[in-house]
Amino acid sequence: MLTLVNDGHFSEETLRECLAQAKKIDIDFVRYLVDYKSFSPKTLAQTFAKAFNLPLFDLFSFRFEELPHDALDAELVASHHILPLIKDSKRFVIAISNPEYIETLEKLLYQNDIEAKKFRTMEGVVSIQNDSYIKPTWIIVEHNKLQYLVQQNEQNQKIEDEDLTEEEQQIRQEKQLKGDELKFDFEPFRNKDNPNELPIIKYVNALLFDAIRLKASDLHFEPYEKSYRVRYRIDGILREIANPPVDEANRISSRLKVMSQMDISEKRMPQDGRIKLKVAEDKAIDFRVNSLPTLFGEKIVLRILDPSSAMLGIDVLGYEPAQKKLFLDALHQPQGMVLITGPTGSGKTVSLYTGLNILNTESANISTAEDPVEINLEGINQVNVNAKVGLNFATALRSFLRQDPDIIMVGEIRDIETAEIAIKAAQTGHMVLSTLHTNSAPETLTRLRNMGVPSFNIATSVNLVIAQRLVRKLCSRCKRPINIPNKSLLELGFTNDDLTQKSVTIFEAVGCSECRDGYKGRLGVYEVMKITPEIAQLIMEDANSLQIAKKAQELGFNNLRRSGLNKVMQGLTTLQEVNRVTNE
Repeated sequence: MLTLVNDGHFSEETLRECLAQAKKIDIDFVRYLVDYKSFSPKTLAQTFAKAFNLPLFDLFSFRFEELPHDALDAELVASHHILPLIKDSKRFVIAISNPEYIETLEKLLYQNDIEAKKFRTMEGVVSIQNDSYIKPTWIIVEHNKLQYLVQQNEQNQKIEDEDLTEEEQQIRQEKQLKGDELKFDFEPFRNKDNPNELPIIKYVNALLFDAIRLKASDLHFEPYEKSYRVRYRIDGILREIANPPVDEANRISSRLKVMSQMDISEKRMPQDGRIKLKVAEDKAIDFRVNSLPTLFGEKIVLRILDPSSAMLGIDVLGYEPAQKKLFLDALHQPQGMVLITGPTGSGKTVSLYTGLNILNTESANISTAEDPVEINLEGINQVNVNAKVGLNFATALRSFLRQDPDIIMVGEIRDIETAEIAIKAAQTGHMVLSTLHTNSAPETLTRLRNMGVPSFNIATSVNLVIAQRLVRKLCSRCKRPINIPNKSLLELGFTNDDLTQKSVTIFEAVGCSECRDGYKGRLGVYEVMKITPEIAQLIMEDANSLQIAKKAQELGFNNLRRSGLNKVMQGLTTLQEVNRVTNE
């Protein structure tokens, strides 16, 4: 590893620290540099190839479906982060990103004495003498590409043929793709004249399954002038997953557009679509798809709409006991309005659907207006608003009121017309659930007033306001307690009462092979404000959000910051995460 110092990439001290940290969290040193220190995998591969006098190859120049997957045990491939590329009677070529392990691996392979099998060959690799044991030829590849294909190798075996049958029929019905004039058969790119082309259908499907496995919320397919990247949003953070060849950008975009039933020939305007992917005999997951023309091609973003997220139940969302009681009490009122607020991606939809599932009984008539409907809920009448034909939230609400409703959900209150109809419904014997985009619960009330809703109507119709954010949960396997001076904790918002509790321990994220960065999953941080008579009086007096917040705190209301600090004291998240989502 001294070559990294000699080439000026690290100082000796920094290198020692990185080696120690990688050993501490029990992961490969190269993976630590790429995943934790954001070191360029390309630069790292070039450095190793030069230092160890080994050939450097682009891993994506190999056709994945033709790799000798059976040449090495799958567990060996995954645990040692290697990938067999060629295996025949004369040569055995293996890809590796950390050549420090080559000597150890050769001893292991010799002991295993893997038998040769017949696989394809690749020109340009030096032949090995044919012995009973074939000594491997090692080639250096970029870590991120190797990591992706190792994962794909595992995932590929889990994808059953029946999962692709519906897609096969759909693609075979396509006579040709307009624009690039490409044909998409079920077994694409098996043209020997084009060995560099990726198996697009399997490649895209593997990415979708991989995103589901990693519990990603979004996938980003992004074309640039000289590169193409795929990123997943996992636990709220975007992570680069793959860098397919830039020459494949149009084919990947076209494949995604075919799957989501978009117009393939339209590349100048944004489009919306939807993909339904079967992941098990009795389970399918929807993807909401949007394409956007950019300078170097179409960027396509997929939002994963897992119906199971709507069935989580209130107990796993992160509400404190008092907050949970306020939410449930408000939902079971005979009439009124419950508002949920927060930025995009803060979990408002899951909270709304959780409330709807609680209310979804045989005796209730529930109608929702959404833009768009994200998750299909059995027993609930869901309407997709469509501004092109004049079906907006206000129009849908008017129709709901003529449909004998008990409970109404409006995806978002965006204008005075929608607000007035929703409030009228809440005042005339209906329970209304909706969302707004504001920073806090008290600001929601002043936002309605600024939209033009009379203060009296706000005070008499709104029962409860919930503001929320999502923080990443600490990995229970590797989280580590830390000592922070009491003075610093007080400055961060903790109270003297908090610090006198003997059971309070604050943890930090570390990172391990199970979680990678110290976090695993997310949970909500909430401020739940009931509209009490005192707060209703302030609303009618046109009090501002600061005055309302002060009164609410006197009545026991916890703001987002306080709720987040409670999660820190419970060992569920870190101070860094709370600081990231709160600004107080």
